[in-house]
Amino acid sequence: MGLKLRRLAATFLSPGTNSSSASAADAHHAVMRATAHHPSTAPPPAHHLDALLAFGRGSRLSASALASALTDRLRAAASGHGDAAVALKCLVILRILLSRGAFILRDQLVAALVRHPASGRNPLALAAFPLGRSFAAATWVRFSARLLELLLLPDALHDAADADYLTALPNPHLIAELAAFASVADAVRQAPPPSSAPPHNALIWEVIRLSEEDRITAERNIAARVQEMGERLATLSLADAVELVCVLKQVEERASSPADWKWAGLDEAVVGEARRLRERAEEVVLRRTEQERRLVRRDAAGSVSVRVRTGGGEAVRFGSTRWSGTVSARR
Repeated sequence: MGLKLRRLAATFLSPGTNSSSASAADAHHAVMRATAHHPSTAPPPAHHLDALLAFGRGSRLSASALASALTDRLRAAASGHGDAAVALKCLVILRILLSRGAFILRDQLVAALVRHPASGRNPLALAAFPLGRSFAAATWVRFSARLLELLLLPDALHDAADADYLTALPNPHLIAELAAFASVADAVRQAPPPSSAPPHNALIWEVIRLSEEDRITAERNIAARVQEMGERLATLSLADAVELVCVLKQVEERASSPADWKWAGLDEAVVGEARRLRERAEEVVLRRTEQERRLVRRDAAGSVSVRVRTGGGEAVRFGSTRWSGTVSARR
């Protein structure tokens, strides 16, 4: 009886510690079930994904525990010789949770992925993931990690093409979003060819499906931002106009895909609109440059110091031509 009372008292006296341990343990077990190595070619089952999504409907503590468990699992899979199947499952889960998870869960995932709280390293830095025996899966691990890094750029995961949202954005923010979505589309364009994916590997084909969704989303958001920027050209500063021209060139130059890649590039209509906007933006750059040159010349002329001789022969220096006449010095 005494032992039971002591356990009950401990439960009430330290609820935070117990709940924290329970959340961490539950998150660990849920992640392990969803990312089991066998079968290595199957994507995470739907009921396991639902269990992970449920962590976002609880407290911030449970969401944080899941984010930490996922990043720990990904880092462990990337260590040593690398477990490509487990790493790829982690990346698929992260992409789905960032898309479908509750806000509190997405917030915790982004914080954990940008800089892991335990090591301070980026868990998505997998460009050197060991190719090993699972060459195809390891190649897609490298690509998926890079794409996810780009999706974590400011607002690249924020699928918003509605006019009200875009109208409220300042010019620099709108251009930054356009650049982020252009980078996502370009990353998908450079993905491994789908023909390299084993036909029976459903896990890799799930990665391909999600990547195509990201490309379509990026294309839709690029088109919306190109249209919105077309309405704002007259309001752009020289710096913003130059930045816009650079981003639009990126959209144009990286639109097409290699013939044997079978990945769709950006729609030609979207590229055409970007090209026309870039030409108009270049005209704005020229006008703004000429305006600034005129201001510089005017300021230079106005700031020329004029020496005026006083009655005593002393020279008095003035900061402008306003007092360029003869001035008598008072003694």
